[in-house]
Amino acid sequence: MPQRIITAVALVAILLSYAVSSIAATAEENYKFYCAQCHGLEGKGDGPNATKNQPVSPRDHTNAAEMNKLTDDDIINSITDGGPATSKSSLMPPFGKTLAKQEITALKDYLRKLCKCKGK
Repeated sequence: MPQRIITAVALVAILLSYAVSSIAATAEENYKFYCAQCHGLEGKGDGPNATKNQPVSPRDHTNAAEMNKLTDDDIINSITDGGPATSKSSLMPPFGKTLAKQEITALKDYLRKLCKCKGK
């Protein structure tokens, strides 16, 4: 009897882990949670943390002319390793240990959607 209970509990745990992993946040949800504080909900660089006291303004992700200067790898590296790793602002934190690679790629695609551009 105890072995059946242990087996049942293990099975429920496995099923729950599959259910939780299949409920991943969308790129837009991740953007609004992780990026909008500085970059704004619409990506214009006007989030609540984007104050005049900051040494640099957050990037406007809707600016196609500026976003076209970036390769997809530039964007992925900025998200993964943060600003200092890409010679940008130290205020941009790294998300490589927070977000999965697929989520980072999806965020890059979302940024391309915001700017309506393809980049270099």
